[in-house]
Amino acid sequence: MTSNLLNHQIDDILESVLEDASGDIYMVNPSRSAIEEFVSVATAFDGDLPSVHMLADERTLKDIMDDFIVASNAADLISEGALSLRTLEEAPENSLLITDDRVVAVVHAGDRVGGLITDDESFVSDTYDTYAARWEGASDFNLRTPPITDVRETLSDEISPEAEADFAAILDSLETARGDGDGLDEVTISLLVAAKNEALLYDISKWGEDVGIASKATFSRTKTKLEDMGLIDTEKVPIDVGRPRLRLKIGDERLSEADNGQLATVAQSILN
Repeated sequence: MTSNLLNHQIDDILESVLEDASGDIYMVNPSRSAIEEFVSVATAFDGDLPSVHMLADERTLKDIMDDFIVASNAADLISEGALSLRTLEEAPENSLLITDDRVVAVVHAGDRVGGLITDDESFVSDTYDTYAARWEGASDFNLRTPPITDVRETLSDEISPEAEADFAAILDSLETARGDGDGLDEVTISLLVAAKNEALLYDISKWGEDVGIASKATFSRTKTKLEDMGLIDTEKVPIDVGRPRLRLKIGDERLSEADNGQLATVAQSILN
């Protein structure tokens, strides 16, 4: 009989299931924290990941995937074939982790989390088949955020390796990247990185649209907001044909003096 996973954190339970699974996993009705922790654990997982089929509440998924850090790492897992997302019409009472040889019911009790496990062959088989059937009938969740690997590789290629390093360092300094007072959003981060590296607005907005971060219009609106608030400046750069293009530059001395670990904090303090 497999031992229950008591007095654990959710990341411990998820890592244990990922390590022991020999086939596909169904992750059913995960909590918000479980989804966030799964993406974190799976991203850092050292080994071959099983394929995880996540059946989750659509509203919960939408809210969590508003965070660029979570969403872009989830997109990486999807591109690797390690994760697929579908939505639940009717959620079961419990959050479940189902493999071909055990079922784990994830129970939250205040700040404690437990994984109650059964490996009864008949029960596991019936549960696995039930959720495999529900999976087949479920609707795909459309994650529009690009994979973080694509974002970083194309930023390095199309802007500069220094810009990519700055982008990664700023993300590493943030707990969330949502904007609206909860971290900086991905467009703001991109524009600050571009300004720090004195890139052209045309280049960073074209890159952002091509990779799938946001449209050129969104980049332009955000640039105007940041410029109006004094975070960035622009200077005109003549070109052979057409209107001059705009080079982005840091506009606030506090940002110029901040290293990448502090840049997000300083920018948020100015924006808020």
